[in-house]
Amino acid sequence: MIDITDIKLSNAQIAWRAAQDIEDGAYVNLGIGFPEMVARFQPEGKQAVFHTENGVLDFGKAPALGDEDWDLINAGKKAITLKPGTSFFHHADSFAMVRGGHLDLAVLGAYQVAQNGDLANWSTGKGGIPAVGGAMDLVQSAKRIAVLTDHVTKKGDPKLVEACTMPLTGVGCVTRVYSSLAVIDIENEHFVVREKVPSIPMDDLQSLTGARLHTDGPVTDLICPKDLA
Repeated sequence: MIDITDIKLSNAQIAWRAAQDIEDGAYVNLGIGFPEMVARFQPEGKQAVFHTENGVLDFGKAPALGDEDWDLINAGKKAITLKPGTSFFHHADSFAMVRGGHLDLAVLGAYQVAQNGDLANWSTGKGGIPAVGGAMDLVQSAKRIAVLTDHVTKKGDPKLVEACTMPLTGVGCVTRVYSSLAVIDIENEHFVVREKVPSIPMDDLQSLTGARLHTDGPVTDLICPKDLA
């Protein structure tokens, strides 16, 4: 097994890279947990409008430690702040926004992503939340679905696979994967590598992936700031 400990990106670096691709003014839902980090790294001159399923639109950054107002939270129960124009609405209205196709992007985590864009990001196993939750609505309704994930599991098994073996969240929904080793698009039911960390050869990246990797042009270096937290 290839040791990628010293070359793979941190979660913060993956989130930073994903944030660079979000258009100014895009309506974006960030999945609970790791994807919420994307909000920290909005590029200069760009600002997404963040949506959360519990009924808030265009909220601000996380408050300083000790300044939290626990009546103001996102779907992951993380404290948020208000901005001029922040809106509150009923949970049902929030899902009407989702199901009505009003979100430009949903950013989610994953257990597995298949080469045809199938996504598995929930589990009924030990410690898992025994329901798919709002992710099922998000992946079928948002205009684009991006996944943030380690390239392999803690055991070293590929998370990018030919076909998912875990319960599906959505079918053929994922458009781009930001992994700890590469940026990969899903096109015509194939993984297409756009960027990879400079220190991993393509052959090694392929050995850590459970389906064939394709290219349709130069693969650029995936370089992120090192001092992110």
